[in-house]
Amino acid sequence: MGLIILLLVIFIIVIFVTRIRIVPQANVYVVERLGAFYKAWGTGIHFLVPFIDRVAKRVSIKEQVVDFKPQAVITKDNVTMQIDTVVFFQITNSVQFAYGVEHPIAAIENLTATTLRNIIGELELDATLTSRDLINTRITETLDLATDRWGIKVIRVELKNILPPAEIRDAMEKQMKAEREKREKILRAQGEREYQVTVAQGEKDAKILRAEAEKQTAILKAEADKEAVILRGEAIKEQKMRIAVGEAQAIELVQKALADSLVKLNAANPSEAVLKLKSLEAFEKAADGKATKIIIPSEIQGLAGLAAGLKGVLSDSPVTATAPAPAPAGKTAPAAEAPAENQ
Repeated sequence: MGLIILLLVIFIIVIFVTRIRIVPQANVYVVERLGAFYKAWGTGIHFLVPFIDRVAKRVSIKEQVVDFKPQAVITKDNVTMQIDTVVFFQITNSVQFAYGVEHPIAAIENLTATTLRNIIGELELDATLTSRDLINTRITETLDLATDRWGIKVIRVELKNILPPAEIRDAMEKQMKAEREKREKILRAQGEREYQVTVAQGEKDAKILRAEAEKQTAILKAEADKEAVILRGEAIKEQKMRIAVGEAQAIELVQKALADSLVKLNAANPSEAVLKLKSLEAFEKAADGKATKIIIPSEIQGLAGLAAGLKGVLSDSPVTATAPAPAPAGKTAPAAEAPAENQ
């Protein structure tokens, strides 16, 4: 009897121990009691009532990634291609996920395939290849709206690969090759044109610079010649001024010397003979070899050497001497007259 009780106690303890459940982080356990939904357990330790409660579904609430196999789709211009997609989703309501749809991953896959076919059927081949972002956005919106009642949040959908038929790929490669060759020729032509333009511009600039240099040289040469002429004129002017000043000073000195000699002569109270001698000297200077006619005063007619002295002075030009008539008593003879041009 005691052994049976002991075994019964051990059996009860084992049952209770085995009914303890620990829910890990980022997981939710959906629990049913007597076949009906009872509770959704979060992270922590829980206890199942033996023979009454059971864990109906273990749900991960982490973001999940599902890579679906390629789907055959037809574009608007009747080109068949293979497209595989990657769906990023997260379970936001574990109860709806457990009871909303049978096989939810398969449901998402089929919904993705049908939505993709609808979107691609509205696009041509070129638009399909260049509109990945548009296709991703439209699929994401459609799937998120459809899976909301399943407790699933579709975060984003990406087109992993787009595989056109082999002949289409060959044609596209040839087209791209032709396009690249076209761009290469265009770039080469543009480079050659820019090179020619640059060379022509350089030659133009060089000619302009040479013309400017020649112009500046001519201007500078003209200015230098002008300055030289001005300086030569200034020098000649200065020279003439200096000569004129020298001649004026010489004349002034001569006149001053003559005036001083007259002053000294007058102060010396000269005799009649000295005055007559000075008169002869004056007539000698007056004749100067240029006069053609000289009138001699009567006071100096009696000098014996007058004719000989004047003859020696006037050797180059003949001079005619005319003696005036004796002056009446009490009157002096008139002064000597010379031609107007030699006075």
